[in-house]
Amino acid sequence: MNDHEKEVVKEVKKIIGIDNIDEGLLFEALCHSSYSNDYTSKGRKINSNERLEFLGDSVLNLIIAEHLFKNFDLNEGDMARIRATVGSELILFDAAKRLNLGDYILLSKNEEKFGGREKHSIISDLFEAIIGAIYLSLGFEKARSFALKNLKTYIKESIEGKLFLDYKTRLQELTQKDLKIRPEYKLVRQDGPPHNRTFVIEAVINGKVYGKGIGKSKKVAEQLAAKEACENFLEELNGK
Repeated sequence: MNDHEKEVVKEVKKIIGIDNIDEGLLFEALCHSSYSNDYTSKGRKINSNERLEFLGDSVLNLIIAEHLFKNFDLNEGDMARIRATVGSELILFDAAKRLNLGDYILLSKNEEKFGGREKHSIISDLFEAIIGAIYLSLGFEKARSFALKNLKTYIKESIEGKLFLDYKTRLQELTQKDLKIRPEYKLVRQDGPPHNRTFVIEAVINGKVYGKGIGKSKKVAEQLAAKEACENFLEELNGK
């Protein structure tokens, strides 16, 4: 690792609160394929985080399933629904964003230019890759502790029916109930070539911007904008 990479690993160890994790595995978890490919083409072999993300996804599914089985009297269908919701890209992106992990993922200059640090797929994959790295380095218990520390609130909200994957519908319900209007979604800009485009969309209520979303499709960007708008709109209502 070069000095910059060492510093990034050092900072992420602080963020996740695990000082004794294998630094090589954590470095791999932080390497997006664009960063790996960029350096590999220059003669330096770096593994991307794709394999760790694959492992972390499986470990996370087991963590959530075990937690639901042991702590809640839920049927199979409800457990499957909650696991799918909490393990979705949208929720994992949100969990990673709360930790500011997107600030530390290693990207190529081109991916950085096109908003890679805000792409839900890249950042949610990073979260799973870190779980994979923790699991390989320190075992299942440590991986479970990290995952549940950051996802327990989402699990609770999902069980209580307060966690939504369709935030556009949720936002429309809120605005129609309180203002008798529907939110609007405005495309602010789109970056990148046609095969790798990123969309930036704002959720607007009564002429005011309440949320912004960035995604690989308009649909995803609108959902992320609606999620942020739901939070800000409810906060404004509760503050009245």
